[in-house]
Amino acid sequence: MKLTCPAPAKLNLFLHVIGKRPDGYHLLQTLFRFIDLHDTLHLTMRKDGEIHRTNSIEGVAEEQDLCVHAARLLQAETGCKLGVDIAVEKRIPMGGGLGGGSSDAATTLIALNRLWSLGLSRGHLMRLGLRLGADVPVFVFGENAFAEGVGEKLQAYPLAEAWYVVLFPPVQVPTAQIFASRELTRDAVSITMRALLKGQTEQPLRNDLQSVVCDLYPEVARYISLLGNFGKAMMTGSGACVFAEFANRKDAEEVMQLIPQEMRGVVAKGLARHPLHDWVPE
Repeated sequence: MKLTCPAPAKLNLFLHVIGKRPDGYHLLQTLFRFIDLHDTLHLTMRKDGEIHRTNSIEGVAEEQDLCVHAARLLQAETGCKLGVDIAVEKRIPMGGGLGGGSSDAATTLIALNRLWSLGLSRGHLMRLGLRLGADVPVFVFGENAFAEGVGEKLQAYPLAEAWYVVLFPPVQVPTAQIFASRELTRDAVSITMRALLKGQTEQPLRNDLQSVVCDLYPEVARYISLLGNFGKAMMTGSGACVFAEFANRKDAEEVMQLIPQEMRGVVAKGLARHPLHDWVPE
């Protein structure tokens, strides 16, 4: 039995750092939006219990792959005797703040829950996902979300249809390096979802990691500056990818035509929910 499944990218429409826990994890507030840029996973069931990634991915050894970790975690959690071969078609840039690895891991959990007939609930899969990484739970949650804590406290957030120009600066930004920076401010004023919905926040929405990344990686600053000529440009996650929002596809595609050809990027549609949302039992 085989499943072919999408693993969509995400944007952080803002990202505020409001504090730091004693264990070193940062307390965040962010707004996650799924977009139709996605990796594709091909999962083929094995009956011998073996778990393997069947294709090579530059810079990611099989033993480091979050898909493999997710499959083994699910197997250990449930005692399932089945295995899987996983092939990953990468379209989401790595180290870009678009959540590709986390999304791949979440899609692995969702797909194997179905392929192995495990019947685990959304909440159970989200708890497993958090053990793999702070961004994994939102992809299992499956809806655009206002997030707090380390990113795991999620509330569904309604977002209007929108299109995005997403640019890929040719650098990979190590998340740990940015969060460890002495230059990172960690005292943003907390906002409520109600105020956000009403547009009554006391401060402009922004990405608190952006200035740190731009100082360390001038190429990211250059991309933000260029895209900022056409709308509000912002970095997603801990970088390096940057984006601007547009009301319709035509506007986004016209801007993309004006971007220098040496700058890689895509036009992407905002999704209302994760493509596999309905695969997960509540």
